[in-house]
Amino acid sequence: MERTCRNTELSIKDVGRQVTLLGWVAKRRNLGSILFIDLRDRSGIIQIMVKDADKVPDIRNEYVIQVKGVVGKKEVANPNLKTGEIEIIADEIVVVNTAKLTPLIIADETDALEETRLKYRYLDLRRPCMQKYFDIRDQIKISVHSYLHKLQFIEVETPMLCASSPEGAKEYLVPSRLHHGSFYALPQSPQMFKQLLMVAGFERYYQVARCFRDEDLRADRQPDFTQIDIETSFLDQEQFLEMMEGLIHEIFMNTIGYDVKLPLRQMPYREAMERFGSDKPDTRFGIELKDLKEVFKDTTFEAYKSAETIKGICVPGVAAETSRKVIDNLTLEAKKFGLGGLAVLKKENGELTGSFVKFLSEAEKVALINKLEANDGDILIISAGAYNRVTPLLGALRLQYGKQLGLIKPNTYDLLWVVDFPMFERDVESGAIVATHHPFTRPKDEDLKYLDEDPTKVISYAYDIVINGYEAGGGTLRIYDQDVQRKIFNILGLSDAEVEKKFGYFVNALQYGTPPHAGMAFGLDRLAMILGGTDNIRDVIAFPKNLAGVDPMSMAPTEVSAQQLEDLGIVIKDKD
Repeated sequence: MERTCRNTELSIKDVGRQVTLLGWVAKRRNLGSILFIDLRDRSGIIQIMVKDADKVPDIRNEYVIQVKGVVGKKEVANPNLKTGEIEIIADEIVVVNTAKLTPLIIADETDALEETRLKYRYLDLRRPCMQKYFDIRDQIKISVHSYLHKLQFIEVETPMLCASSPEGAKEYLVPSRLHHGSFYALPQSPQMFKQLLMVAGFERYYQVARCFRDEDLRADRQPDFTQIDIETSFLDQEQFLEMMEGLIHEIFMNTIGYDVKLPLRQMPYREAMERFGSDKPDTRFGIELKDLKEVFKDTTFEAYKSAETIKGICVPGVAAETSRKVIDNLTLEAKKFGLGGLAVLKKENGELTGSFVKFLSEAEKVALINKLEANDGDILIISAGAYNRVTPLLGALRLQYGKQLGLIKPNTYDLLWVVDFPMFERDVESGAIVATHHPFTRPKDEDLKYLDEDPTKVISYAYDIVINGYEAGGGTLRIYDQDVQRKIFNILGLSDAEVEKKFGYFVNALQYGTPPHAGMAFGLDRLAMILGGTDNIRDVIAFPKNLAGVDPMSMAPTEVSAQQLEDLGIVIKDKD
């Protein structure tokens, strides 16, 4: 159908111009003889004025209409609209299509619950704020393509149907119709393929890649997601990070006009955990963790005598509102982290109060106040136990209070690299050695000797980019020596036979002149979420799943026919 232009392409300079517009009715206001219609298209809203309302067909919200008329200047401008200085004085209005009463308000502010929004996602996506998120997402991708092509990167698509391989999360499996009993796996990431492209001599690869992980969901995680996947040859860590900082600068500038100051600071993993209790620290506010082992070196409190770690935080100005119920909730939070509890003290009138005070000597009270820099009205939260339980607990409480107390200035961005991750860590439940990142991460040269002595001492060439407390991307220098790669697999409990079965093609490729290489992946969804100013990753994915892993619109996952199962050689067991 005929359309002169989009709504917001018109301005005060177009007054007197004859135009034809198409869009949806966002709102109608009948003032008797005069009718006003807010017409919405993807670019925005423009006001339509109809001088003779009786001659207009029946028009309701979300009808698709065509408007012919003349651009006029408004008597009173609307500064909240891009087209606020003008309106269209309609000569003719044609109803292109009608619409039922929508189950949600189609505006930035809507009254619909998220489940309703997801069920009617095609309507939810009409909301201007949602379209803004996707403009940002699109601009991120444009920036990526432009920046990387200038640096001689080549975009290569890797397979979606892959061999199953253990990379941490559970995989989604796809049964083969031609080979009953055999399965493809959907890629958790293109990790081995992009490394093989370096073996193949491509030197600089990237891809906006779809990835799949069968994980429990949360606000910033989806089962199918998109990452900006990057791999390079012949760069050391500093050269690679400098290149990636340039990409981040380009993305921020092109999407929201924010000038990221480079170079980004680097924080060792150990420092991030010690100070912030997280490997993705939000450093826009204080409430840092403090080590209290020295404070309690002479303690008579049995639980603290043998504790591996004792740490604390001081939360400012919340003593008056910290009731027994609040303290009980904090204790419950500690139990979620596998700890028996924690100590909560208040500083009031220069003294510490609380049930834990009876276990403290006068010297310990003074030392605690000084170490945590506590003032009247503050609370002190102390936890003791295993390092890998105490530290993340206090990190989570720190973040909770930072948000609750409004300590984070809005519309600010804090970016840093977290580097020097341990190569391995012990699983909290089983105690088994597992890879901190993935088994293809290169150990630091000076730590290779610990692979045989004590693998937990090995530091790796690994790096995560953290933006406002979110891990927005991560990567490593890769192992390019086949003997080191096999040794890493063996440390992780894989026999040579298992390595051959699961990774044989990959390890064999390392024998053919593999270059030193490095890479990383940025989470496209997470970047769009951060830059869009939302804390819900579902807002920036067109058709997402809910927390149960279900698409309320299509109701996927769904059952399939008996014939389909028979073709695949699959029998479904009855649920117990």
